[in-house]
Amino acid sequence: MPESLAKRKARAAKILKELKKLYTDADCALDHKSALELLVATILSAQSTDENVN
Repeated sequence: MPESLAKRKARAAKILKELKKLYTDADCALDHKSALELLVATILSAQSTDENVN
């Protein structure tokens, strides 16, 4: 039986909380102003370096 939406959300929140504790100083190397810009930059950076994408 598939996991319910509520359980998935709770599990995702728990994982995110743990990741934030582990990586308190994490920062995105890609410059972006919107989610769409970040998506495009992520796709481009897979083919190049972050510096070339920015």
